[in-house]
Amino acid sequence: MNLQTLLFFLVLMPVMFFGLLWSLVLNLFDKSGDRFHGVAAWWGRFAARLLGIGIEVQGEENYQPDQNYLVVSNHAGMADIPLILGAMKLNIRFMAKEELGKIPVFGWALKTGGYVMVKRGQNREALQSMLQAVDTLKSGKSIHIFPEGTRSQTGQILPFKRGAFIIAQKAGVPVLPVTIVGSHLITPKKSLKINKGTIRLIIGKPIPANPSAETLMERSYEVIKDNLEKSAA
Repeated sequence: MNLQTLLFFLVLMPVMFFGLLWSLVLNLFDKSGDRFHGVAAWWGRFAARLLGIGIEVQGEENYQPDQNYLVVSNHAGMADIPLILGAMKLNIRFMAKEELGKIPVFGWALKTGGYVMVKRGQNREALQSMLQAVDTLKSGKSIHIFPEGTRSQTGQILPFKRGAFIIAQKAGVPVLPVTIVGSHLITPKKSLKINKGTIRLIIGKPIPANPSAETLMERSYEVIKDNLEKSAA
């Protein structure tokens, strides 16, 4: 166990816990979840500074902070979510696994803060979570989804699932493809160790809503894949 891991458990976790308690109070008075997002974004930046994680952002000119998007990115490390929350200037909500919503305090804050809990599969509950994401986008907020569905162990991009792009199609919002480079080295999968390092966030140009979810998926995949390959080169 290194210093970064100790700092995570001894400092960052307590700060997060009390931040979640405060967020639950905020969410009682702010049903939009906007104040909760502000707390979460601050926590993302604080976590990066505390753990010695540098963040480089490219392509900030490719999106407008006052607009909303379906944000999609590759997923290779636990740092991905706080990174996006802290670095992107969007009023953003994440789609999270249903199991996370059942965790006391943490799950309650996510639910009341407007995060969309996803039940996997093709049943009625899965459809309801998709419709909730569409409503969130139509209300003017951005939604982030990892279309791979799981974390990559090597940092290489995995195949995308089509569900995320059906949401963009139904909501009529552009897709913002974001490439995350290097996060698999910061928080390796199946390990509690946290390493210092630099993560690069490459923001691509928005892809206009298209009648074909398949086309949105293919174009987003190509943008993220190309940026990963260029970074590796």
